[in-house]
Amino acid sequence: MKSKIKVAVVGYGNIGKCAVDAVRASSDMELAGVIEVAEVIARINSTGDGIPVVSDVKDLGKVDVALLCCPSRSVPETAEQYLKLGINTVDSFDIHGEPLWNLRQQLEGAGKKYGTVSIISAGWDPGSDSIVRVLMEAMAPRGITYTNFGPGMSMGHSVAAKSKTGVRNALSMTIPTGTGVHRRMVYVELEPGADFAQVEQAIKTDAYFVKDDTKVIQVDDVNALLDMGHGVMMERKGVSGVTHNQLFEFRMKINNPALTAQIMTACGRAAMRQQPGAYTMPEIPVMDLLSGDREMLIKRLV
Repeated sequence: MKSKIKVAVVGYGNIGKCAVDAVRASSDMELAGVIEVAEVIARINSTGDGIPVVSDVKDLGKVDVALLCCPSRSVPETAEQYLKLGINTVDSFDIHGEPLWNLRQQLEGAGKKYGTVSIISAGWDPGSDSIVRVLMEAMAPRGITYTNFGPGMSMGHSVAAKSKTGVRNALSMTIPTGTGVHRRMVYVELEPGADFAQVEQAIKTDAYFVKDDTKVIQVDDVNALLDMGHGVMMERKGVSGVTHNQLFEFRMKINNPALTAQIMTACGRAAMRQQPGAYTMPEIPVMDLLSGDREMLIKRLV
């Protein structure tokens, strides 16, 4: 009988909690434990859930894969620390374009140096949506793809807004206006004495928001507005060979942290099947995301 993949969850926020559930629900995985800071450890232990919680992964014994459920901007440093320990990593880094490519290059070098695997940007966008975009373009090489997010809560944008001085809590809602254009509605709960104008300026000039129409609104209680639902609708209109007017659509409505965590968990499995280095989701065989016998999977799904 094959031994189970031992998985550590790094961070116990919205995604981390869902990652614990996803790992526990996977028949080929075993939850090694959660890595958190001291004040969070005490809070988790008080729930009596029986999760091993430590501040150092070395206290968990053997760990095959670490799911990095931490803010995107802390991923480069955190991932390299775990790769250096011989632990494969999966993250949900969500900053598209040059930052994503730079992260891949950095962790490619680290993975090859330490003989480990890093699967980056393994959420649903970038992540599973990236696979759909690749497939659509293969089906119609010439054309235009529009990715329309929401309406729903963006976790990455919310974390960025929360990080600003004077912000006690924040919620960033993504509102699609069509053809891949979005508005960011950012609701902020301020610390006593904070200057709203300064907070608004700091948010609007952050790289997460600077390219979009961003509205910042002060509220008394962000939690009263909180809904973790999100979604996407992708459209591509293009040409297959020389045949025009090919139209494809992909749509989903989801719980944001739950789907992100599920995809990260599947990528934790896939990480065990790759050669050392760094990968984005479209670069790995999609069958490697699934547990089970390869022959049975092919007969059932192909």
